[in-house]
Amino acid sequence: MSHILHFLLALVVVAVLALLVSHDRKSIRIRYIVQLLVIEVLLAWFFLNSEAGLGFVKGFAGLFDHLLKYAAEGTNFVFGNMNEKGLAFFFLNVLCPIVFISALIGILQHFRILPWVIRGIGTVLSKINGMGKLESFNAVSSLILGQSENFIAYKDILGKMSQRRMYTMAATAMSTVSMSIVGAYMTMLQPKYVVAALVLNMFSTFIVLSLINPYRVDSEEDLQLQDLHKGQSFFEMLGEYILAGFRVAIIVAAMLIGFIALISGLNALFDVIFGISFQGVLGYVFYPFAWVMGVPSNEALQVGSIMATKLVSNEFVAMMDLQKIAGQLSPHAEGILSVFLVSFANFSSIGIVAGAIKGLNEEQGNVVSRFGLKLLYGSTLVSVLSAAIAGLVLAF
Repeated sequence: MSHILHFLLALVVVAVLALLVSHDRKSIRIRYIVQLLVIEVLLAWFFLNSEAGLGFVKGFAGLFDHLLKYAAEGTNFVFGNMNEKGLAFFFLNVLCPIVFISALIGILQHFRILPWVIRGIGTVLSKINGMGKLESFNAVSSLILGQSENFIAYKDILGKMSQRRMYTMAATAMSTVSMSIVGAYMTMLQPKYVVAALVLNMFSTFIVLSLINPYRVDSEEDLQLQDLHKGQSFFEMLGEYILAGFRVAIIVAAMLIGFIALISGLNALFDVIFGISFQGVLGYVFYPFAWVMGVPSNEALQVGSIMATKLVSNEFVAMMDLQKIAGQLSPHAEGILSVFLVSFANFSSIGIVAGAIKGLNEEQGNVVSRFGLKLLYGSTLVSVLSAAIAGLVLAF
């Protein structure tokens, strides 16, 4: 009973924080929010507690395990089995497979398989979330294509979108992750938490956006998702996706080098001046949120520190920190934190999303830049809600 009451408290906290910045509280439709919440809790139970759900996760993880092995063939050919000698393990075993998985996504896109999947799932979602088909399609395409490549599919209608609709589109992209790096996450977290987070974040996004940014859609644009790479030959497309995957790997590596070095320096500086590390200070700031999500009070400080690290740097830095202390955390706390970490909700994503949109439509890119902090605020609430739901299910 105490876990249910704790979860209800988490719902109240998320709702209050969302309502504080809501555009139009009078337009909020409670029926859809309750409907989405019930479905999300049931899906969380399915993926984290049921035999069928865990079996699905095992199969999904097995698929990615095979993909990572195939990716290793290309990596080893170029780098000469350096990973077997312990050299540059993270870059070769975690980041380089992104290149291969990105190529697979390109192939599925080229042969019109992904547009069919996006339309199918998006149409079903639009029936239960009270939003337009565009918003629902965007949630699915963001998950598959990534937060920057995704907007190319909507380039012809970006200029026609209202500011509210642009907020929804950008917030959805920031609240999910790209399928191309799911394999990388699975080498750092338990696969069941990664899979659960992929699904939970999609529904949590709809719930939070229904509170922060409620509106009704008057008309729908026809989305030509199949024209994403129109006019390109198969090998042109393949080369583009391979290079895009490698760019992602290099960018993540550069961000890790910079952020880990910066955090290390800040930790030392804070320790000298205040007698406590920078991450230690952040742990106290995020302690209440960790506790509200269901993390036991004696572990909330450590969890809060990693939550904050993810926000100010990125999810990879935070996942590496989690790996260091995973043995000290209870399975319950580890599960909650793992679900929280699987999203693009961090400061650097503001620039990535705004830049991607600006490259397609400068005016709308500037619009997104102006509400960048509000984007991060909403996306972080999405992660908190998903983690709280995982905490409820994992308690039973």
